[in-house]
Amino acid sequence: MDPLAFLRRQLFTYLPVPTESYVGKTVIVTGSNIGLGKEAAKRYARLGAETVIIAVRSLEKGEAARSEIIRDTGCKDSTVQVWQLDLGSFESVQQFGARVNKELPRLDVLLENAGIATRNFRLAEGYESTITLLFFLCLPKLKDTAQKHNIRPTATIVSSETHTFCPDLPEADPADGKILEALSDPHRANMATRYPTSKLLEVFCVRAFAELHPADKYPITVNTMCPGLCHSELAREAGWGLYIMKLLLARGTEAGSRGLPGKRRGDQIEERVSGKFVTTPEGRKVEKRVWNELVEALEKISPGVTQN
Repeated sequence: MDPLAFLRRQLFTYLPVPTESYVGKTVIVTGSNIGLGKEAAKRYARLGAETVIIAVRSLEKGEAARSEIIRDTGCKDSTVQVWQLDLGSFESVQQFGARVNKELPRLDVLLENAGIATRNFRLAEGYESTITLLFFLCLPKLKDTAQKHNIRPTATIVSSETHTFCPDLPEADPADGKILEALSDPHRANMATRYPTSKLLEVFCVRAFAELHPADKYPITVNTMCPGLCHSELAREAGWGLYIMKLLLARGTEAGSRGLPGKRRGDQIEERVSGKFVTTPEGRKVEKRVWNELVEALEKISPGVTQN
């Protein structure tokens, strides 16, 4: 990442307020009881979405966020719904996906916003793969919406250009080892770089999926979006370095959320992959390994899910 370019984007780039209409649309935002997720949910409500589902682990906190969203946007009470989703549990993700496909008449946007910069190792259901599982489980409803309404739904994972901080992926050594297993090993996990590494894995997975499903042949736009450094609770478990950086450079969560609705057509947004490792031959090999491991893991959890 170019430090000067980062400073220019953070301090001198104005993020325009989105104006695209979401009238009649249904949107799911995960991790939406605080920070960027909550501001994004407000944004969709202001843009006229018929249904905004805030997917949260705590129903109590979700209801508090719902009240705030309705109050601040003036939307109808029926617009905002609270659905329980624990991204630390495969069972919870599977139940959520089943509910999406059973209860929703349509799904136009899936915005996956969940992450935390932490130095504390914790293992939730084996691998950091619940985000991808949720994505696959929601694909049938997204594709059904595309077909019935002749539109192009969007699945967006909120990522970060901190993935460029990873010059390589040590967990990929040896070449015949299991990368995801290494990342789940507390003896090998480097928590100081875990957040950038998790974002690198997201970029790998979205790129691998996109290569298998070209935009001109697939009815859904799948992408990652970087909101920049924001004053969210992302770094509540991180060290002083990131705290000071946020204090000096971060933009507010309202400003950061402006880019999350994005554009629904891939050719209307800036496409940029700036991480050197991502674009190297070695990086592409690791990307393929990560994707194959992830597909194998998800098929064990929910057979057939990666064929959605």
